[in-house]
Amino acid sequence: MKIDGKHHRSVWVEADGWSVGIIDQTKLPHALEFIRLAGADDAARAIKTMQTRGAPLIGAVAAYGLALALRADASDEALDRAHAMLLATRPTAVNLRWALDAVRDAVRNRPRGERVAAAYAKAKDICDDDVATCEAIGRNGLRLFAEAWEKKGKQGRLDVLTHCNAGWLATVDWGTALAPIYMAHDAGIPLHVWVDETRPRNQGAALTAWELGQHGVPHTVIVDNAGGHLMQHGRVDLCIVGTDRVTANGDVCNKIGTYLKALAAKDNGVPFYVGLPHSTIDWTLDDGMTIPIEEREGTEVTEIAGRTEGGAIARVAIAPAASPAANFAFDVTPARLVTALITERGVCPATKEGLRSLYRDGA
Repeated sequence: MKIDGKHHRSVWVEADGWSVGIIDQTKLPHALEFIRLAGADDAARAIKTMQTRGAPLIGAVAAYGLALALRADASDEALDRAHAMLLATRPTAVNLRWALDAVRDAVRNRPRGERVAAAYAKAKDICDDDVATCEAIGRNGLRLFAEAWEKKGKQGRLDVLTHCNAGWLATVDWGTALAPIYMAHDAGIPLHVWVDETRPRNQGAALTAWELGQHGVPHTVIVDNAGGHLMQHGRVDLCIVGTDRVTANGDVCNKIGTYLKALAAKDNGVPFYVGLPHSTIDWTLDDGMTIPIEEREGTEVTEIAGRTEGGAIARVAIAPAASPAANFAFDVTPARLVTALITERGVCPATKEGLRSLYRDGA
């Protein structure tokens, strides 16, 4: 995707050939800044502080984090320590473990002298695969968007609602839920996106809106609780979200508030789609309620950051100092509320049979 007309990925190897660059997502949308990762500790810190975020991108950055760790020490002990450290940064997104295990498996039985090159090569493969995967998700989702546009008689515009950020900032490129939006826009389908602000970290308002604006996609930022109202008044033609983990039975774990959007969509007969790559499917779980839900600091709820009239970035308190806050980062949408899953291999029902029809090998 592009920033000011220039193509970017969300993670890359720097010109020195070994350090890793990422976009500092905590500075968006007010500033575009880049971070250089020179070690596994840097990668872990970037993931934990959400300077880099989004389930597929977390996996890609963690993969390079293992490569950086091996560059410093290629022993089995160092490999296992770095794997454990990076895995502990975020508990919910399954892509993290998938990517770390893939790099570890690629180097484990190699001589130490070959491990660094093998780790970098595997991390690059993971990134390239993510780009190809997201592009395929976009093509498969585009067909659903085209059908929805046909259903409207190609009149007016196609109104799409999304929650959180599942665009190229959350992946290596293209995105999951946003890939079909970009492709539909580029194909000439006149669409408009309702962008949930996505409290408490405002990934929708800060990241999705910024992405869509860079690509020229018409959009409007709304408060999280406006989605149901818009659906009741026929102003949403379809919903599409990403996901941090999908269980083998089709349950979807995504940013907190997704479940409520799915309930509203069901009640109003609005299709509710989920875009996901193969790396997000957790074949070891058959019930979304068993997914560990990350709980983050309460200050994310009681404080908010923004740009003042003078241009400075400031954090302000929005709740009484003595009031405690609970901050559940994700919720689970039962498969029965999901119209279909959009994957790189095709579109399927959110069921065990549907997923297995696309992934017979379980991978």
